[in-house]
Amino acid sequence: MKKPRIHKEGRGLIVGTVLLLFLINIPVYLLTTEVHMQWIFGITLALTAMLLVFVTYFFRNPVRVLEIDDPNFIIAPADGRVVVVEPTDENEFFHERKLQVSIFMSPFNVHANWYPIEGTVLVSEHQKGRHKGAWLPKSSTENERSLVVIETPSKVQIAVRQVAGAMARRIVTYAKPGHQAHRNTHLGFIKLGSRVDMYLPLNTEMFVTVGEAVRGNETIIGRLQDDPTINTNEEV
Repeated sequence: MKKPRIHKEGRGLIVGTVLLLFLINIPVYLLTTEVHMQWIFGITLALTAMLLVFVTYFFRNPVRVLEIDDPNFIIAPADGRVVVVEPTDENEFFHERKLQVSIFMSPFNVHANWYPIEGTVLVSEHQKGRHKGAWLPKSSTENERSLVVIETPSKVQIAVRQVAGAMARRIVTYAKPGHQAHRNTHLGFIKLGSRVDMYLPLNTEMFVTVGEAVRGNETIIGRLQDDPTINTNEEV
């Protein structure tokens, strides 16, 4: 049986939760030593234990190794559900029409983010913003977010945007300009419910649809075209 792995982003919080559990339960235990009050301690212990279980579960870090030969395949950068697959105007970096693919991550999904393709990181920028619900369309441009642009060996550029949600209060981005993007490697981490957007060439061949559940570093969501003049998404 494999030993559960905890993401490094959650280790400090888990330790803090354990300390909080003791700080809450020890006084409650001392104040409820009488038999008719012991149920209060039982309820408090159960609730704080549930909190510890949730925090530990949230920061789980499963080992996922994907072996794939085709360099044009695009892998899901996050766990969650596809909420957008449509052409849109990307005006922060490309300033042109791109195919947007968005994955909404609930608090129960794995929240590590992976590189979706091999290449070189050209841009890694963080922008402050609001904390609207991550499922809302405007969250992509109004919420706190980080933008990572990757150029593949064939000189195709794609963007990955980590978007904070109503509950998410911290985006962690490991990608830096000049870094090599490798599959099976974490791009970053988002704490609590959030969203990851990708901006792909319009001619990208898509293998997923809106409403479909995907798994980070496992689900193949699309393929870049060898011939950039082919547009397979004219009706998307």
